[in-house]
Amino acid sequence: MDRFSFSPGFDIYPRYTPMGFVYGENAFGPVPEIRRLDDIRRSLKNPRAQGPEELYCIAMDVGDRSWKAETSKRDLLFGAVIYNAGTIGQEPVRSQGHIHGVSPSCGASTCEVYEIWEGTAAVYMQERAEADPGRCYGVVAHPGEVVVVPPGWVHATVNMDIHKPMAFGAWCIRDYGFEYDSLRAMQGIAFYPLSKDGIEWEMNPNYRNAKLLVKAPGSYEALGLRRGIPIYRQFRENPDVFRFVSRPGEYQHIWESFEP
Repeated sequence: MDRFSFSPGFDIYPRYTPMGFVYGENAFGPVPEIRRLDDIRRSLKNPRAQGPEELYCIAMDVGDRSWKAETSKRDLLFGAVIYNAGTIGQEPVRSQGHIHGVSPSCGASTCEVYEIWEGTAAVYMQERAEADPGRCYGVVAHPGEVVVVPPGWVHATVNMDIHKPMAFGAWCIRDYGFEYDSLRAMQGIAFYPLSKDGIEWEMNPNYRNAKLLVKAPGSYEALGLRRGIPIYRQFRENPDVFRFVSRPGEYQHIWESFEP
């Protein structure tokens, strides 16, 4: 059985052909949904570009059976995602990008916590889906590294290695919702990732005053996270550690000066 390069902290395993997951005896999870090329065309540099028909698979609400009730109680949801290899025209396989809608359980747009399990990812994020997007980051992460997207920010995920699949897990709020329209009106994110000699970033001409900082992930110590320990295991050891995901308003003092 294939295993991820970084252990997720519970019994979930990758299946790459076709894309999906194998759940161990103590794990639960649904049949994954497939996101296709036609789903993201309106946010590409070239909406007519060709690439893999199946871009990635996503299984929302996965985990250890003994902790399923606890995640529900705390309005949390854990998801697992595998990205295909390859390119879409000039761009590597990626998501279209979105903003988290306002969740009824907390009355706010919420954050998301990524943990890379396989390959190399860039979690791209910008403050706003407007002509002036504010701060823009491309946070490049490898297996075992964590990236936190703050509440209300646009974000998209990019497979940085066009030759191999990429996979990650993520904590989000259980009653999550996505807002796409404002980003689609700008034809996607403020910087397109382009596959050249490695990945280069090109500014989307629908934006102005945009500057991109490409960086490694932060430490996130202020949020109580620990390096090198699977985020699912961190939840099991302290179920309150991801309260900043389900109750972001209580952490406004952190978001005001937050840097990914």
